[in-house]
Amino acid sequence: MSAFLTPDPTLEAAIKAKGERLFALMDQQPPPALFSKKGAYARLMEWSMKDPAFKTQLFRFVDVLPTLKSSGDIVRHLQEYLGDKAVELNPALKAGLAASSFAPALVATPVKAQIVDMANQFVAGESGDDLIKQLRRNTKLGLATTIDLLGETVVSDAEADIFLQRNLEVLDSVSKFFAKETAPAFSDLGPKGPLPRLNLSVKISALTPDVHPADPENSIVALKERFRPILRRAAEVGALVNFDMESYKLKDLTLALFKSIFEEPEFRSQPAIGIAMQAYLRDCERDLRDLVAWARQHNRPLSIRLVKGAYWDYETIVAQQRDWPIPVWQKKPESDANYEKLTLFLLENIDLVTPNFASHNVRSCAHAIAQAERLGIDPRAYEFQALYGMADELKLSLLQMGHRVREYCAIGELLPGMAYLVRRLLENTSNEGFLRLKNMGEATKDALLANPVTQIAAAPSPLSRKAPAPGSFVNAANTDFSQAANREKQKSALTTVSGQLGRKWPLIIAGKKIADRDYVASVNPAKPSQIIGHWARATVADADAAVASARAAFPKWRATPVEERAKLLERAADLMESRRLELNALLILEAGKPWIEADGDTSEAIDFCRFYAVEMRRLAKPAVTQAVPGERCVQTWTPRGVGVAIAPWNFPLAILTGLVVAPLVAGNCIIMKPAEQTSVIGATLMDILIEAGLPAGVVNFLPGYGEDIGAHLTGHKDVDFIAFTGSRAVGCAIWEAAGRTKSGQANLKKVVCEMGGKNALIIDNDADLDEAIPAALYSAFGFSGQKCSALSRLIVLDEVYDAFVERFLSACPAIPVGNPALPGTVVGPVIDPDAQQKILGLIEQGRKEAQLAFQGTAPAEGFFVPPTVFTHVKPSHTIAREEIFGPVVAILRAKDLDEAFALVNGTDYALTGGLFSRSPRALERAQQELLVGNLYLNRAITGAIVERHPFGGFKMSGGGTKAGGKEYLQNFLFPRVIVENVMRRGFTPPEET
Repeated sequence: MSAFLTPDPTLEAAIKAKGERLFALMDQQPPPALFSKKGAYARLMEWSMKDPAFKTQLFRFVDVLPTLKSSGDIVRHLQEYLGDKAVELNPALKAGLAASSFAPALVATPVKAQIVDMANQFVAGESGDDLIKQLRRNTKLGLATTIDLLGETVVSDAEADIFLQRNLEVLDSVSKFFAKETAPAFSDLGPKGPLPRLNLSVKISALTPDVHPADPENSIVALKERFRPILRRAAEVGALVNFDMESYKLKDLTLALFKSIFEEPEFRSQPAIGIAMQAYLRDCERDLRDLVAWARQHNRPLSIRLVKGAYWDYETIVAQQRDWPIPVWQKKPESDANYEKLTLFLLENIDLVTPNFASHNVRSCAHAIAQAERLGIDPRAYEFQALYGMADELKLSLLQMGHRVREYCAIGELLPGMAYLVRRLLENTSNEGFLRLKNMGEATKDALLANPVTQIAAAPSPLSRKAPAPGSFVNAANTDFSQAANREKQKSALTTVSGQLGRKWPLIIAGKKIADRDYVASVNPAKPSQIIGHWARATVADADAAVASARAAFPKWRATPVEERAKLLERAADLMESRRLELNALLILEAGKPWIEADGDTSEAIDFCRFYAVEMRRLAKPAVTQAVPGERCVQTWTPRGVGVAIAPWNFPLAILTGLVVAPLVAGNCIIMKPAEQTSVIGATLMDILIEAGLPAGVVNFLPGYGEDIGAHLTGHKDVDFIAFTGSRAVGCAIWEAAGRTKSGQANLKKVVCEMGGKNALIIDNDADLDEAIPAALYSAFGFSGQKCSALSRLIVLDEVYDAFVERFLSACPAIPVGNPALPGTVVGPVIDPDAQQKILGLIEQGRKEAQLAFQGTAPAEGFFVPPTVFTHVKPSHTIAREEIFGPVVAILRAKDLDEAFALVNGTDYALTGGLFSRSPRALERAQQELLVGNLYLNRAITGAIVERHPFGGFKMSGGGTKAGGKEYLQNFLFPRVIVENVMRRGFTPPEET
């Protein structure tokens, strides 16, 4: 795409004239309430703009307020968030805060009233009557209206049905109102006569829980079911339906849905339609051109609402967290310049498109007017849009200049509307927001009317993650399956790998393939008739040979320079990255991992290679223990020797890679024993290491059954350490056996042991349920609950218990269960028949002890267990104590946080745990009192990332080691201290003093 528009002096003069006219008219209007010189709103805005910390805490308090049931809760949260600054809400609160311990209502009542009043600045009302009043007011002023029902995320079909019904009711009630109001507003009249007066804006995320960007085909099917009734009713009453845009991950899905549904014969000509496009997106121009081309192809007139975009912070943060390209322009003038470029494009297509310029920026509006006049376009052929409660003086001024203006009115209850309210507050207090700059006098009118293209170079760069230093570690980016190209590549890889299945994978000892052994078939757990491959079954004699091979290779590998060892790992990482989609496919087929989980497994394996390479370079540098004149004192590290890496099947690439490459880069030699269920993946890893330059004997590939070779390997006198991840029973047996010293044993065995968990997530009374429920669902049922960190116990506080459980249970039926080769699957099979029977047995035990609240369905073929939820669970019940390792969750009730914390800590395990709360004090307590290795606050409790979230637990979850952490390599090294007297006859070299 071309660059931004080149400044044109003639056009700039016209823009300036239009802008100055707008400013002159605006100055005749009363100041906006939020920026007035007096009043509570002005005081809050002023404090928020000069104190970012206050703004953050204030907006967090605003966000949680509607969920707080009692005056005491309101006062407690107010004090936790704002402390002494709480009086800035209202100076009259000072006395009330002092008395709040015995009269909380003195504070809570005025505070809640003030926040409700603030919300009412931006939300047009809660009821249908409120909406009708607003429509009547707008008609009188000459404004048209678009209606948005608050509520952005539904977690269940039941909630989606309610939202659908509300939209239908609005279409009915407003159409009846307009039928009685015979005179349309000025802004309801286009160049050819009356326009649809009833204009409804809808977000796709509010119409179905089945929105999966990685599976747009099935998502579109579900969305169409909910959109069709709205479109039919809109056609009957002559309404326009506008598709709103949301986050970037839903953008392509929204566009695909829009085109698909309006290509259906029923909707090819009616109702009137529109869609929002976000100019702050770098690819907005491409999408806009494609959309207009589609409209021309189908001869379908449409309205296009051009907005800047309301999710800039979110999109930037999420992209940085995931190491994805940032999809939004990073400087505000860039978004403004793109807006102007797209404005011209829309006006140039006025024969088919009705542009809706949604902006509070006078320059943007003046530019649209000037361009339209230059092109000879009737002012009634396009319109301006502005939000309810914002830029009223701009709306009225545009009307005075003869332009159509539509007000975007959000309607609904305060609780679902908090996200909307906080976005509006952020806009009003943004350092670069036009309304703030104009109304607070922080920029001159000439500066506000300047061409944004000329401001880009001088605009401040946004704060972002620091660029990594050369040689530092950077996480591998997961694949973005919301992008069609990535989905097609993964489908192709699945087809290719499926056509290559069935080969035999031999042992590899001392660099030689040993093929003359019995072979065991590895099968697809979703389709057991499909054989992934056959692996050679190692014997005790093979185990002895592998240990001998590793012992023989150790001296040379130990002496190999650290840099050479590190580069081998980095070459392996590069090979994995180049074969990512192939590895994903193998994980999908052999381990039953859904697409996103398989891709995360591959990323983690890559990360382990690169991170441990960087860390070994760091450890290889002698560290000064203490600076003493005349003496050199340093600590160094030396490898332990020969080790056994025994990996589980649930992360068959990532964990196996980590258990092998960590001791490998530290200079040790390894016997690699993959899980028998996923040995083809293990063999593929061995091939990658060999291709990366692995010397013979340094790693020996030894697939086999634990009962055949496991105990023999871990008890072998020439094995110096064991790196194990797996079950508690096997881990404890290894730990016990390693403590027995055998004749001829050179070293005390080191055991790096990671076992299971009984992981819990607490839902506090003030938790954001819109966030907590999806996080709990994913933590419990992602990859069929087969992660070490998977959620097994939900502990819900008494006050919110009924509301949470009702919504959680109603959300469960929407979880996609099926073949993981399908991109939308969340719950696939469990790994094998033994696991299936064990889980089903625990479910039967749960039926006897607790109440089965939900059980889904599952395919008949394959090793599936349906998602299952129990309520009325007591801490003594089996399902509340034993690790299940399947898609089963037990819900326990706690009267308060004290009891909830005790429940979390009251098991044998200490792996992961979490808390959803909007109480700063509760979050602080959790950090001190919840005894788990990985604690997650206000997010899912699964998904650890190398270096960012070093992973591991204690108690019966493990020995306290942290995979992916900076201390991890030390488990495979002996520390050594070297002390040298550097003084010679009283002389000390300067660098040693």
